[in-house]
Amino acid sequence: MVRNYKRKKPQLEKEKLKLAVLSVLRDKKTIRTAAKEHGVNRTTLQNWVKNKTEEQASKGEVTTVSKGFQTVLSAEAESALAQYLLKCNDLYFGLTTRQVRALAYDYAKKLDVPMPIQWIRSEMAGIEWIRTFLRRQSQLSVRKPEATSLARATAFNRYNVGEFFSKLKEVCNKYQFPPQNIYNMDETGVTTVQVPDRVVSRKGMKQVGRIVSAERGTLVTLAVAVSATGNTIPPFFVFPRKKFKNNFLIGGPVGCGGAGNPSGWMNGPQFYEFLGFFQAHAHASLENPVLLILDNHESHLSIKGLDYCKENGIVVLSLPPHCSHKLQPLDRSVFGPFKKVVNTQCDNWVTSNPGTTMTIYHVPGIVKDALPLASTHKNVTAGFVCTGIFPLNENIFEEHEFMPSMVTDRAQPAAIAGPSTSIAGPSGVELGDLDQLCCICCDKLLKNQRFKLCIVCRRKAHVACVRTSDNIFTCVNCFSEPETDSEEE
Repeated sequence: MVRNYKRKKPQLEKEKLKLAVLSVLRDKKTIRTAAKEHGVNRTTLQNWVKNKTEEQASKGEVTTVSKGFQTVLSAEAESALAQYLLKCNDLYFGLTTRQVRALAYDYAKKLDVPMPIQWIRSEMAGIEWIRTFLRRQSQLSVRKPEATSLARATAFNRYNVGEFFSKLKEVCNKYQFPPQNIYNMDETGVTTVQVPDRVVSRKGMKQVGRIVSAERGTLVTLAVAVSATGNTIPPFFVFPRKKFKNNFLIGGPVGCGGAGNPSGWMNGPQFYEFLGFFQAHAHASLENPVLLILDNHESHLSIKGLDYCKENGIVVLSLPPHCSHKLQPLDRSVFGPFKKVVNTQCDNWVTSNPGTTMTIYHVPGIVKDALPLASTHKNVTAGFVCTGIFPLNENIFEEHEFMPSMVTDRAQPAAIAGPSTSIAGPSGVELGDLDQLCCICCDKLLKNQRFKLCIVCRRKAHVACVRTSDNIFTCVNCFSEPETDSEEE
């Protein structure tokens, strides 16, 4: 079958064909005479007249629309299959094209419809079927999914997002922040080894190379803060050095700052230095407070840093855990384009400096050229809009975006029976003291059985039920409450 058929002759006008059919059936003209009068091919007219009756012609119910080729699955069945695929995708359990072909075969087998012999032999639909199916179902397309951890999929739920927006609404009502005083801060990494862009190469060549500086790159952390009006504060670098020197920033963006840390990551002391850098550009004060939205990484929660925020009018609001992929403006609209531009700039640098190895001291110059192209006014403001932070829109996320968290939804295994510490089962049977039950699975803790302790509710849990390696943890019933608190003064 031809995949992309092109007509050799222009398509016949349906109205002319209908009038010609009526002339033959109703007016009793010959096919040759009717074809000549209406300018229709005689053989085509003869084929259309075959299955028409005089009763249809008298009522004017003659149709001249071709049914086209017949598919294995009906239009209703294909529509149901497409809806199922969309739901699987919303749950982050999307199917590959091969899995869809196997599912289509099983579906056709269940419906007991005739199938091509190739489907039966391979026990899956053909490659040509999946191509035409995707063409018929315009709402479907083949996409490369982004790896999303189970923690992110389950933490982004209606309750956590609602708690965040209630805190955001609370601080905004209290301080009445203008948009230029609403900031989002986040870190990203820039390495000395880039991911090469696509290049034009010899056709049929299986392995195409591109020069990079080394086998493994050295990481430099970049802290960026943007406001809801689209303004960007100069970047703050954290170099993998024990001591920071000003010459590290030669060739970097105007007004940028930096700090040193042997690992290259931002920790509590480096975040405290960033807060001083941020204060110098945001001009926050107790009379003119500034809202700083960031994730709840442990480096952002140091006592020294939070005390500095209280003294200088910086109101800190943390995002719910594992929700930055949806609620962080910088992650949504800035860092993606930034990484692409950085790779392109690194390619250009390697091309312009053949035989030279890129070091961490070249990174500020790369960022100087790349950051303005990614942190445009349009990108920054779009990030605040699509997360619902500004303008404030707590209903920005649709119901299907919370569907991945459904995989961990479960009914309460038992009901709390009054003020006592006992639990009653479905039939009112006493299951025992709360201290003797696992706070996650609600099974009884046996003697000499290892357990871990929830740091919030002080209840015990089986070691197998807890994913962290620490002896103390926060159970699923308590983990979201202390994380979204806002630090304010």
